[in-house]
Amino acid sequence: MGWEALAHWGGDVTRVERLTGGVANDVWSVRLGGRLAVARLGTRSDADLAWETGLMRHLDRAGLTVPVPIPTADGRLFAGGVVVMTHVEGGPPTTRDDWRRVADALRDLHRSTRDWPQRPGWRSSTDLLHAGTGTRVDLRAMPAEGVARCRAAWARLAGRPTCVVHGNPANPGNVRVTADRVALIDWDEAHVDVPDLDLVLPDNAAGLGGDALDVAAQASAAWEAAVCWDDEYARRRLAEVRPVEGTA
Repeated sequence: MGWEALAHWGGDVTRVERLTGGVANDVWSVRLGGRLAVARLGTRSDADLAWETGLMRHLDRAGLTVPVPIPTADGRLFAGGVVVMTHVEGGPPTTRDDWRRVADALRDLHRSTRDWPQRPGWRSSTDLLHAGTGTRVDLRAMPAEGVARCRAAWARLAGRPTCVVHGNPANPGNVRVTADRVALIDWDEAHVDVPDLDLVLPDNAAGLGGDALDVAAQASAAWEAAVCWDDEYARRRLAEVRPVEGTA
């Protein structure tokens, strides 16, 4: 349907300006009932959007600061591929203390979503020890040696508890910080996985110990290589994943 779907939020909603940072979606600031909000148009399935919007409402009720879906005039959380969300104030994290606060917010997310169902069509890193595809991941497109590297990194996470992970919290553009709170935005990559993947932050802000940091950093690099394959960034990330012994 395209942006015509905004009509489901009533006649007083208008687009203001396109926002940067979206890759898979067209994101705009909008005015709705005189207040600033954010609208996003994409191609995700209704099941995917139901998972994401349901998660945002849960996290808001749990006390986390996230963009909260604004219902349509007839009460739906999305329509025609469009989601309208509250605008979140703040700027990106810039200091070590900011990033430590981000780590605290991520751990709140992880505690609040234990046993959460997987995002439709997605697989976790440990699922990919045996599966070859899942949403944006297609290990069949990677060289066999690269797949072996990634799986060796993910195998170190096997058996650990899972929860919702944000998926890209180390990107400062996905965080909004003010003096009294930290907000996580842009949940396109969120899915159920091992929380370690979220905790590879600048200056080791999550305070991971030596081996724990190595496990998380290797698994995170492998995940980003697989999700982004095969652009230059993915190749750089794969180069950070250690070769499997005997295959280098």
